[in-house]
Amino acid sequence: VQLVESGGGSVQAGGSLRLACAASGSSSSRSCIGWFRQAPGKEREGVAALNTGGGITSYADSLKGRFTISRDNAKNMVYLEMNRLEPEDTATYYCAAVYGVYRLLRCRVATDGYAHWGQGTQVTVS
Repeated sequence: VQLVESGGGSVQAGGSLRLACAASGSSSSRSCIGWFRQAPGKEREGVAALNTGGGITSYADSLKGRFTISRDNAKNMVYLEMNRLEPEDTATYYCAAVYGVYRLLRCRVATDGYAHWGQGTQVTVS
């Protein structure tokens, strides 16, 4: 399984970015795909998660309303739309996956339980 993030970059406060996660290598169409972030000196934290089978989404409470997770199953892509970005959103953003989940599972926005991780993409908000 391979996960590759893209779309990071530098943006001014109040701006928007859309991150993309390309997933490959699994034969299962049912998965939890999560977005996580880690700022320097801080622990990795959950941002959002999506069940690719049933489309159920989950968000960290503090980010709900600004960030939106979505999918394109035909392309094996999961996106994270980030709006009204703040300097506190500066971090490396990672996508992660776990496969073979029940299609109506509400995926956890927590790092434990995710078996596969990408290398991350940097987001800097100034």
